[in-house]
Amino acid sequence: MGSKAVVLLSGGLDSAVAAALAKSRGREITALSFDYGQRHALELKRARAQAKALGLKKYVVLKLPLGRLAKGALVDGTKVNQKGLKKGKPSTYVSFRNGVFLSLAASLAEAEGASEIWGGWCGDDFGGYPDCRADFFRAMNRLIALGSWAGREGRGARVVAPLARLSKAATLKLGAKLGVDFTKTWSCYAPRRGKPCGSCDACRVRQRGFKEAKIADRGMGS
Repeated sequence: MGSKAVVLLSGGLDSAVAAALAKSRGREITALSFDYGQRHALELKRARAQAKALGLKKYVVLKLPLGRLAKGALVDGTKVNQKGLKKGKPSTYVSFRNGVFLSLAASLAEAEGASEIWGGWCGDDFGGYPDCRADFFRAMNRLIALGSWAGREGRGARVVAPLARLSKAATLKLGAKLGVDFTKTWSCYAPRRGKPCGSCDACRVRQRGFKEAKIADRGMGS
C-alpha cells in the first residue's frame, strides 16, 4: 500500500475521478465530505455511493454550518445566476470555502498521518473561483507546513490537484478508464424537486464535457 491520503469527496464527478485516481495509485484513502448547508445537498448521497463503490473503509462526513457565516447562492438562498464561469464572480462562489475545507482536511491529514490531500479541482472550473487556483494551493501548502506539527518536522501534508490541467472532457475520459460510475455523481447547483435544472453553470459544463468526450451521460442517478 502506498502513502496515506485524505480525499475531498464532494459527490461531484471531478472528486469521484480524483478519488478513483488516488486509489489506482495505491493511496490508503480517508475520504472527507462536508455537509455545509449547501442547497445541492443531494451531492452527499452521491458521495456516500462513491465511497461505497471504491470500497473505502474510512469515510468522514463533517457537518459544518458554513451558511451561518459565508455568502453565496449555494448557502444563503439567493438566486443562482446563469452568468457563465468567466464573467465575473459567480453567484455560486462561497466565501473562502476551499480555504475552510482544506484547513479541516489538513487537521484530519495530520491526525491520520496522511501526506497528501487530494481534491477534484478541474481546469474548466477555475474561471471565477480564486480558491481553485494553483497559486492558492501553493499558499495552502506553505500554511500547512508552517501551522502543523508535522509540517514543522518536514512531514506536512501537501495539496494534490491531479485534474488542475485537464478539461472536463479529459477528466471524464480519465474517469471512464478508471471505471467511475458517473451516475453516482451530482453536478447541479439548483436542483428542482430532486432533478437537475439543466441550465446552471455546473449542469452546462457537465453537458459540454460529456459531449466533447463523446461519452453518454446516463444521468445523475441514485
